[in-house]
Amino acid sequence: MSQLIPPALSLYIHIPWCVQKCPYCDFNSHALKADIPEQDYIAALLQDLDTDIERYQISSNPRQLHSIFIGGGTPSLFSAKGIAELLQGIETRIPFKSGIEITMEANPGTIEAERFLGYQKAGITRISVGVQSFEQSKLTKLGRIHGQDEAVNAAKLAHKIGLHSFNLDLMHGLPDQSLDQALNDLEKAIELSPPHLSWYQLTIEPNTLFHYKRPTLPDDDALWDIFEQGHQKLTEAGYVQYEISGYSKPDHQCQHNLNYWRFGDYLGIGCGAHGKLSFADGRIIRTTKIKHPKGYLAAYDNMVKPYLYNEEEVALDDRPFEFFMNRFRLLEACPKQDFLNTTGLSFEAIRKPMDWAISMNYISESETHWQVTEKGKLFLNDLLEAFMVDGE
Repeated sequence: MSQLIPPALSLYIHIPWCVQKCPYCDFNSHALKADIPEQDYIAALLQDLDTDIERYQISSNPRQLHSIFIGGGTPSLFSAKGIAELLQGIETRIPFKSGIEITMEANPGTIEAERFLGYQKAGITRISVGVQSFEQSKLTKLGRIHGQDEAVNAAKLAHKIGLHSFNLDLMHGLPDQSLDQALNDLEKAIELSPPHLSWYQLTIEPNTLFHYKRPTLPDDDALWDIFEQGHQKLTEAGYVQYEISGYSKPDHQCQHNLNYWRFGDYLGIGCGAHGKLSFADGRIIRTTKIKHPKGYLAAYDNMVKPYLYNEEEVALDDRPFEFFMNRFRLLEACPKQDFLNTTGLSFEAIRKPMDWAISMNYISESETHWQVTEKGKLFLNDLLEAFMVDGE
């Protein structure tokens, strides 16, 4: 194993509360039953970060923060003042890279939309708006609490205040959704001209209401037609697909997500937040924080137990799969040197599965890069399985 070269460092912040739990959502989110303990939670987040900085000696090998993503739940339930306090506290602990991308998820409800300007002044450079659909009947089935007009107004306001960038989240393959309905949703999103569109298929996840009471979804042929025709519309509108569900205008790719998919590092603070860190001695660890808000805040109140729920080292045999599982989400060519730098492995560790993938025309190869082929995209699961420990 060779020495790792620590990649870019990002920060993920999880705010777990939402107004109500959506039936498709498997994220760590909790419907509000009382007022949000905003100040206590911000203090806990900063203490959580302090614990990580000390435990993983972040200050002794300083890296600037490449990006920040505040997800949930519904982070826009927090006040702009609270978000400003949080970001200021983070910057005193880890320096920000010049031009840092700071994204916050938001619901397009009226109250949240009116706060956009305050969030921008607090330091947010990019907002991700959870639209999901513009059709009221679909929003109702998805458990969303906003309407079409609120979604449109949120996008218009994001343009008006001059955010560096913003994203619209849009789903397809919704319950009882026809091809025309899916494309109509997409056309309405394109009309709003967001710099970035996350356009992804609804999937049924375990431990969700949809899993226990499964709705009728479009069949595979209908899903393919939706994707194929929708992709064409997005391309004609000037959007470039750069990852499986990510489309952007030039220079508006999500830098935080790119760091994930390029096997970069990230600290994770907040309820159930995940992190991944690389060390020069060759270790790669993954972390998970206490999941439930009560337990997480108890750690702040009395430090009976740390915020860390689990820490696990990524075994050498698992690193090829983990690396390619992330990199092959992206449509860009993968520099071979990145594999060496971020896994600490040699090319010999992947020689057999890589030779097989190339022979199957799943991957094309140059002297310096690997590129997933069109065939490889269609058989992505087979391709990834080849890099698992038992894949050979």
